[in-house]
Amino acid sequence: MLFALMAHDKPGALEVRKANRDAHLAYIRETGCVAQAGPLLDGEGAMCGSLVILDLEDRAAAEAWVAGDPYAKAGLFASHTLRPWNRVIGG
Repeated sequence: MLFALMAHDKPGALEVRKANRDAHLAYIRETGCVAQAGPLLDGEGAMCGSLVILDLEDRAAAEAWVAGDPYAKAGLFASHTLRPWNRVIGG
């Protein structure tokens, strides 16, 4: 089942994002359940959040993935939403 995670960084937290980026990317590789991902950008093109498409068996597994993300553990996010997602276009 696919889930869309949209997370918004706390204001002024770009350095927290940068400091935890390598661990976040390693977590993505290690868990093997991320179908697509990338940073959200502000009006100037700076990273200010995340969009992650997870392919997991259920919502509980998706919530556990979010909780284990180094970005979440570092307190980067001001808010996030996690919703079931239906891919219509793209592969």
